[in-house]
Amino acid sequence: MFFILSKTLNFLVMPFTVVCLLLLLSLIIRNMRWKKICFWTGLVLMFFFSNDFIANEIMRAWEVKTRAYSDMKPHALGIVLTGVTISDLQPDDRVYFHRGADRVTHAVQLYKLGLIEKILISGGTGLLTIDEEPEANKLRKAMVMMGVSDRDIFIENESRNTHESAVRVKPMLISLQLAPADCLLITSAFHMRRSLACFRKEGLTLAPFSTDFYAHPRFFYPDILFVPDLEAMVLWQKLIKEWVGIVAYKLVGYI
Repeated sequence: MFFILSKTLNFLVMPFTVVCLLLLLSLIIRNMRWKKICFWTGLVLMFFFSNDFIANEIMRAWEVKTRAYSDMKPHALGIVLTGVTISDLQPDDRVYFHRGADRVTHAVQLYKLGLIEKILISGGTGLLTIDEEPEANKLRKAMVMMGVSDRDIFIENESRNTHESAVRVKPMLISLQLAPADCLLITSAFHMRRSLACFRKEGLTLAPFSTDFYAHPRFFYPDILFVPDLEAMVLWQKLIKEWVGIVAYKLVGYI
């Protein structure tokens, strides 16, 4: 039930959804006062959420920074969280990635640089209706093709969210006789705060390795400051999804 409710709530609080609902209400409400309130609120929010500078500044502050490889110490295990493939595409004889693919490519690079000895991939399927191959299995195939030894890859392919990943990974680390200090958590920079909190709740304080950055360097060009940009909506969608997830996880005791 929590899984279904969280997916539904995420949709309802997305900026584009809110703006569309407000503008729609401005058309169907008869009371002139509320009609104007809905219209102007929707219009203001549309320009606010489409401002690239504001969205980028918030994302820059939220994302967990990464480190140069030269500043890192070796770890025994890299834990890669899934959520980076595109589902239900044909032909199904390959792995389809979206922009979060550097969770995989950076993990492989860490492995080949000797900064992690083995890789644990955690994640099943996050889809509500489609029964598909677990994402951890797909990522293992891709990593093997990239040169990672199959013997150095462990998978956890039952979890459907970050909380479940933390719960299921913990006994695996115990069976592998690995302490949290030996492990590196690899996920997107915008998702790292919630991920670290979920693992800490299970008694696992892991070192972060952020990937998949959405924020760009700070610029003061007129188009960034004043011209609406749909990409800003994407940043807000990622941020709000994380914030809603954190609130929901706190309410049910996941973090």
